[in-house]
Amino acid sequence: MEGASPAELLRLDNQLCFPLYACSKEVIRSYQPLLGPLGLTYTQYLCMMVLWEEDTATASHLGERLYLDSGTLTPVLKKLEERGYVTRERSAADARVLEVRLTPEGRALRDRAASVPLAMACHVRLSASEAAELRRLLAKVLASM
Repeated sequence: MEGASPAELLRLDNQLCFPLYACSKEVIRSYQPLLGPLGLTYTQYLCMMVLWEEDTATASHLGERLYLDSGTLTPVLKKLEERGYVTRERSAADARVLEVRLTPEGRALRDRAASVPLAMACHVRLSASEAAELRRLLAKVLASM
């Protein structure tokens, strides 16, 4: 867009940020009916996916992996603990480190959530190769930030 006029530079249709924002908002909204029966918000679901992969993680690792600051992550983890899906404990080696562990109930929730990715794939309607390319491009954008 080099040499474009200020009016062209500021056209909504010429922005990359807007379709990213709108897609993100709509995808997250599409998760609500799938996650509601599980008692999870989208952010809680993301935390649980990391824990289903790793079983135990520090709060700082979860924040890094999910691009969440502690002000956002702390209430999410607190709610997951209240629901009995995780425990939060200070590390015996370093009291500054908060360790988050799945409980048996949290592990069992994984089986109930297994249908969510396939249901979302039906909403998005991309081929496997298109979805892989989109993930690759979005990861490239994230890495550049």
